[in-house]
Amino acid sequence: MEEYVLSAGRAVLDMVEREWQPLSPGELEQRLDQAVEGVLEAEMMATLKTQPPTALYVHSLQSQTNVQPEDLQTTTSCSSPPEESPEEALEASDCAAVQYITDLLQSSKSRARMAGRARLSLSNTVQLSLTLLSERVSYRSVSRRFHLEKGNIHRTFFSFCERINTLEERQIRWPVGIEAVEALFPLCIQEIEQEQQQSLPQVLGVLGHTRIPIRLPIGKHDVESTMPEVKRMKEEAHPDSWLNLQFVCDRKGRFLHCTISKGSNMDRGNALKDKLKQHPDLMPPGSCLLARAGYPLTAQILTPYLGYQGPREELFNTNLEEHFHILDQAVANLKARFQRLKYLDIGNYDRARAVVLTACVLHNVFLDMGQVIQGDVEKEEDTTPEEDGEVDEEGAQRRDTISDLLFKNVGTVNTCDDI
Repeated sequence: MEEYVLSAGRAVLDMVEREWQPLSPGELEQRLDQAVEGVLEAEMMATLKTQPPTALYVHSLQSQTNVQPEDLQTTTSCSSPPEESPEEALEASDCAAVQYITDLLQSSKSRARMAGRARLSLSNTVQLSLTLLSERVSYRSVSRRFHLEKGNIHRTFFSFCERINTLEERQIRWPVGIEAVEALFPLCIQEIEQEQQQSLPQVLGVLGHTRIPIRLPIGKHDVESTMPEVKRMKEEAHPDSWLNLQFVCDRKGRFLHCTISKGSNMDRGNALKDKLKQHPDLMPPGSCLLARAGYPLTAQILTPYLGYQGPREELFNTNLEEHFHILDQAVANLKARFQRLKYLDIGNYDRARAVVLTACVLHNVFLDMGQVIQGDVEKEEDTTPEEDGEVDEEGAQRRDTISDLLFKNVGTVNTCDDI
């Protein structure tokens, strides 16, 4: 019975999310009343500020109880401070980030006015949205902080995400020309001679993925199961309870390419593989991407050896694994900055995708500003077994050639060091 009630509640919630409209006359009248109350409250607070706050507090408690002044020392010292206004919170938070993102939105081609900004400036809209992305806070607490109805917060936040999504092509872009050449970094992690290093390919970026948990859409719940929802999600791992986030990042952790799909639509780099084959000019001559097992092995995408590993294969895999730490750290930094990605309580795929893409765009924005949050790298569970993806003959030959060169060059240097 509880499962049916839960499913019905989610259906009503999703219906309300879809049907929310701009402010009604009743809401506008309510806001007018709140504005009047705010003026009266401000006048009253101005009067109270002329008296010592502790004395007022003690007098108020004494008038209601028999507590003595000496018994109130601990109570007054532990009382919570008054809530900050959005302007005060803005001063205490990172004003530079809010201003930078505000300027980006103002300079974007999209001139559509954001929804729900009847009482918020654009800078406060940005701050509200960053709060919802960066902290795992409820709409209720944000509503109190910004003095805004929860429904208006919902509209404001998703309108902000839509506007940030329009910046995707500007902020998440594949480097070309001199920019691509400057982004290259060595494949070999060992110290070898420059001439030998030049015989090995340069790396443009690391290809990989992560999963973002979301609320199951209506109709995907197993209403016959009596298992609690969270436990059921962990054990059954319904494909649509996740979003697949696949990207390529450079050595600084910046996203060069990003795709977001449903959990049931799993693509391990096949679309990117086809794109690179159709447009070989996207890769500088002699360069490559690196990816873990499960991705296609091509002339442009190198993956590690599986199965038996001799010293040559082990050396090649060790070099690749060192570069995979770049990807792992980028994922950790993304989730550390945007805590809401740990679990998106959103059952609508399009809106969940918009939130994840917003976080990815802003990840690059913060990198441009030099603001990096170092997250703790955690090993992710992967629902796919470790096995080779599609193997291209040209890719297999290039991997063997590179591993031979790597083993020969590093082996030569080690021999010289021993001498």
